[in-house]
Amino acid sequence: MAVAISPARAIPFSTVRFISFCTKPFPKSIQSKLVPLLTNPHHPVFQPKLHFRHVPPRLPAATPPFDRRCFCAATAEAVERPRAGEEVGDFRSRLRVVDIKGGPDEGLDRLGQTLGVKGWVRTLRVQSSVTFMEVNDGSCLSNMQCVMTSDAEGYDQVEGGTITTGASVSVQGTLITSQGSKQKVELKVEKLVMVGKSDPSFPIQKKRVSREFLRTKAHLRPRTNTFGAVARVRNALAYATHKFFQDNGFIWISSPIITASDCEGAGEQFCVTTLIPSSREAVDSPANAIPKTEDGLIDWSQDFFGKPAFLTVSGQLNAETYATALSDVYTFGPTFRAENSQTSRHLAEFWMIEPELAFADLNDDMACATAYLQYVVKHVLDNCKEDMDFFNTWIEKGIINRLSDVVEKKFVQLTYSDAIELLLRAHKKFEFPVKWGCDLQSEHERYITEVAFSGSPEIKAFYMRQNDDGKTVAAMDMLVPRVGELIGGSQREERLDYLEDRLDDLKLNKESYWWYLDLRRYGSVPHAGFGLGFERLVQFATGIDNIRDTIPFPRAPGSAEF
Repeated sequence: MAVAISPARAIPFSTVRFISFCTKPFPKSIQSKLVPLLTNPHHPVFQPKLHFRHVPPRLPAATPPFDRRCFCAATAEAVERPRAGEEVGDFRSRLRVVDIKGGPDEGLDRLGQTLGVKGWVRTLRVQSSVTFMEVNDGSCLSNMQCVMTSDAEGYDQVEGGTITTGASVSVQGTLITSQGSKQKVELKVEKLVMVGKSDPSFPIQKKRVSREFLRTKAHLRPRTNTFGAVARVRNALAYATHKFFQDNGFIWISSPIITASDCEGAGEQFCVTTLIPSSREAVDSPANAIPKTEDGLIDWSQDFFGKPAFLTVSGQLNAETYATALSDVYTFGPTFRAENSQTSRHLAEFWMIEPELAFADLNDDMACATAYLQYVVKHVLDNCKEDMDFFNTWIEKGIINRLSDVVEKKFVQLTYSDAIELLLRAHKKFEFPVKWGCDLQSEHERYITEVAFSGSPEIKAFYMRQNDDGKTVAAMDMLVPRVGELIGGSQREERLDYLEDRLDDLKLNKESYWWYLDLRRYGSVPHAGFGLGFERLVQFATGIDNIRDTIPFPRAPGSAEF
């Protein structure tokens, strides 16, 4: 028998509770009959959501006749349906933990207010007279400490063990001064509602786990302090990137992900094709189903694009087309490299920021790169203080000072020849020998920035537009401490004959670049640009040592989960 213990009138977002004393939870057959009793499913305004809970009794164990019986609760939450013809209401973002604790008073300015918080349980400590629950909603590193006593509505869920680490909850209460030293305020809970139960197998508990393990749980690792902080800093860097270029008159261009050209000329690209049958599981696709020519080669004319196509390695060439019409543009999107590398510096899928400046030379390019880096680093230091303090304490001690140096110090410009000479004079044995003409390795770059120039950022020029000496080109790399090369850029070759010769030297098919050559035929201008791997920037700003921990879902050889 069901007895209502609270008003049953359905109002927006109300909760209707029914109790029953029985020897076991309602079976499904009974639940299906209770649904129409609890609410009318054909009501034009409300659609109920029913939740059945089985919780132990809160009666004395020796009290007959209930000594072997249990308490069953059913809650019906009414959800408002839109009426036909009604105007859509105003959007209001809900209150977040950062809104409460993120100000200069850390929540003290809200004392006495009745507030609601929704998030996930990080820890739960049940004591004799009071229960402490830490709730985090992802808006900041800090948790909201929720203090409950047995008279709080919904406390039976704590007693019954329903709410555990990982569960999602909605809490409402009054903000009071915290008795502890870790926070200035806490929430005295008046009402607790479990939104989503967490299975006891939840793999992220209070104990520390390795980042290698968390890569296998990439769908859950954002709930840890480290990866939550990385995500917020990554977001801040992305916001600052767009703001810097927008404030300086650049236009954002969406470069294509599928391309028929190889910007880098390295050939390490992922092929995009429909020649492999997709009507059934890919693992069952027979190799002999791929169409071939009479010579036994793949017949690309039957492919989707009529020729080989690949995932892009760079948006630079496409950005150049718009720079020759709109002057200053930038791209910010995903790029792909099929490089079979398992090092901590490589990803198969990553994001690139690539500005292109028309009527500009290498000096303009270097000035833009340094201004950009200083801007985004300052933005993070100013707007992610709590997360940066976390990185400074737990990930890389001194990272805040290192980043402050980037913002405040002048960049040093060093030519390639000067860099080689500096390395040859170094009293250090390098794994990769140094000689003029070699490509500088990470060990060389880090020596230059961390030892030779004591942590100052540095720019070295060495390739792209051919210089008058016939030996070097107008290009630069920006080197920073710990990461090494962060930015690579150059003045582009705007002369048609020089560009055609260069394509011949690299044995690239000029017919594939006909449109790129057209840019030099019709109103060519000196122009320059650079590329920055966004994940390396996140590494630089957080101190995270493995690049796979700077992107939500890393892609690497043998790993394409999630």
